Amino acid sequence: MPKMKTNSGAKKRFKRTGGGGFKRGQSHLRHILTKKSSKRKRQLGSPAYVSDTDDHRIERMMPYA
Repeated sequence: MPKMKTNSGAKKRFKRTGGGGFKRGQSHLRHILTKKSSKRKRQLGSPAYVSDTDDHRIERMMPYA
């Protein structure tokens, strides 16, 4: 029986949490940083969590996570 393939883009972007959800990085921290406040940049550095409504999509992309 062949193995299922993991989506290689998804495995770089998402990690499974202990409770069964997924965490992700936040966007808007790559460039044009001078106009963003220190507070905003600091908060963008912390991980965010994938919405419950999108969890099933990521589970399909990462069957072994």
